Amino acid sequence: MPVAIVTGASRGLGRALALALAGRGWDLVLDARTPSVLEGTAREAGRLGAGVVAVPGDITDAGHRAELVAAAKGLGGLDLLVNNAGILGVEPLVTLEEHPLDRFRAALETNLVAPLGLVQQALPLLRAAPAGAVLDISSDAAVEAYPTWGGYGATKAGLDLLSGVLAVEEPGLRVWWVDPGSMRTRMLAAAEPDEDLAGTPAPEEVAPAFLRLLDERLPSGRYTAADLAGVAR
Repeated sequence: MPVAIVTGASRGLGRALALALAGRGWDLVLDARTPSVLEGTAREAGRLGAGVVAVPGDITDAGHRAELVAAAKGLGGLDLLVNNAGILGVEPLVTLEEHPLDRFRAALETNLVAPLGLVQQALPLLRAAPAGAVLDISSDAAVEAYPTWGGYGATKAGLDLLSGVLAVEEPGLRVWWVDPGSMRTRMLAAAEPDEDLAGTPAPEEVAPAFLRLLDERLPSGRYTAADLAGVAR
């Protein structure tokens, strides 16, 4: 069984990706900060036949990240690292003039520093895997200048650049950074509470497009879920 670490797996896209992988026969190491909610994802993945280790904790903690990698090693190795966990920094979003710097630092730590730290700790297992891969969840806010999205978008722009450099430095791996597009998630509702999300797709509708990366082992690079879905068979 291939093994994946999925961070931020208790809800939203992380949960949807974890369940999609479980349905494909993957074993999983799941991370999130709230144990009770994470256990719900783990139970559902287990019902799909996956071997699951739920490791609740804070992804900004190097010790917690080491626990995730150790759990993957216990399942036999690591084939895919999904850096999905993220925070807005401030909710609802505000202009750069108003953005509290302590919340910007917190977003940098969660959205940029922690994924790099987890990659560093996971690289030995990923390099040893038959087809090791890293999937970093990006955002259109990384490349578009939307009002009030500057702080969050800056962290995702940084993650995009780290992903691109990692792809060059680790040609034996696949490194994908993917903009999932707007989704009906708690994060988007918190970012823009006045926005009507009724017509916005749920994460479960978006996640299947990501599987094409694995099925066809597409080249390292930046993708959008819409592009992946549009050309999916």
